[in-house]
Amino acid sequence: MIQKQNSSEQNNRENNEAYSPGTKAQDFTKEALDDLLRELGKCFRKLNGNKMPAEIILVGGASVIVGYGFRNRTSDIDALIQASSAMSMAIDQVGDRYGMPKGWLNQDFKKTDSYSPKIVQYSVHYKTFSNIMEVRTLPAEYLAAMKLASFRAYKYDKSDIIGIIAESGINRDQIETAITNLYGSFDKLTSFEAASLLLDEIYKSSDKKALYMEYRKEEQQNYSLLKNINTNYPGLLKSENVNDVLAAARRKLAEQK
Repeated sequence: MIQKQNSSEQNNRENNEAYSPGTKAQDFTKEALDDLLRELGKCFRKLNGNKMPAEIILVGGASVIVGYGFRNRTSDIDALIQASSAMSMAIDQVGDRYGMPKGWLNQDFKKTDSYSPKIVQYSVHYKTFSNIMEVRTLPAEYLAAMKLASFRAYKYDKSDIIGIIAESGINRDQIETAITNLYGSFDKLTSFEAASLLLDEIYKSSDKKALYMEYRKEEQQNYSLLKNINTNYPGLLKSENVNDVLAAARRKLAEQK
């Protein structure tokens, strides 16, 4: 059942979400996401008719929560949307109906390093809604590849990679093949050296659950640091400088200890 969220509920959830510059955290469980997609399918069919189907490919945290049990919510819903202009109206109408922020379903990830036009080619079926809107997701190795491409210290990229590998059992060759298919080669990733070291660590680890918790804790610490910086220095954090600011904050914290 979809429920509107009051401000106190949202503030409490923000304390447990990885930081995302310029956005507010919103709580989406798998059940809530399915409910919203069901309503979106109905609304789209009403506005569009049944002649031109739509395709939505879930990526990022949305793809994680529909396919895995190690994480039960996401703060945003990123997707690749292929549909008529009626889809934008349907997204807005469903959002307004349930008190969702504008752009609750968006394609902003297309501006990040994780985007590749080949995502469409490697996506797989998830569910169809109202016989007109097919929702797709990504296989484990491709989702891990996208997380390695984005590799953000202020989101759950690293812990998600560990969780995906631990739960799916995919091997390193599968991930590297997916990276090659999406981006050309491993060394074309922005943080390819750090990404390679993380994979080394994951596949050498005998306790991936503990490793997952270690990185999850680090990501939550990063969230707290960035939240404090954003409060004390409004407007400082931008997507292009957030990693540098975070690194400086962590160095300062280490020095204080």
